[in-house]
Amino acid sequence: MNKKVLLFLAQGFEAYEASVFTDVIGWSREAGLEPVDLVTTALRPELTCYWNLVVKPEQAFDQINADDFDALAIPGGAEVAGFFEDAYDDRFLGLIKEFDEKGKIIASVCVAALPVGKSGVLKGRKATTWDLNEGKRRRELAEFGAIVEDKPIVIDKNIITSTGPATGLAVAFHLIEMLTDSKNVDQIKRNMRFKPE
Repeated sequence: MNKKVLLFLAQGFEAYEASVFTDVIGWSREAGLEPVDLVTTALRPELTCYWNLVVKPEQAFDQINADDFDALAIPGGAEVAGFFEDAYDDRFLGLIKEFDEKGKIIASVCVAALPVGKSGVLKGRKATTWDLNEGKRRRELAEFGAIVEDKPIVIDKNIITSTGPATGLAVAFHLIEMLTDSKNVDQIKRNMRFKPE
């Protein structure tokens, strides 16, 4: 049975940060050695991304069972577009905790590290997030108990955090590698026409 990723979409999420997961995981099914499946969910039946792309998730949040998934992927978004209204919702924070308690992978891009921190699962663990705006978001992450590192991507056991949209593809590839292996990632990259490293 294929590994399965749940992609949580919050109001005001950044479309590019979501698309790195949909594309890399899609390519795993098209050309990978070990295909991975993906399902999108949200607290709303329809969402408006940062910069106004309108999206409908595949599965309602109240129908989600963490046991059906191997990983949770979370794109970041913009506060001015309503991102934290959904990202900080207690229902979603509870799901993050459940994924972590079960040892499942949680992959976040940019400020998506903040709901992971707010859920409590980053206390005493290494993480990173958006580093501009005089470090405001990193201070918030530290207030949630995370040990904030000045690195583009930080992996602490089952949790991946990163600094911004530019890290998104790397986060998606790390997620695939943690779910399957490096040979699968290499095959996906080759078909997506990434230059060999």
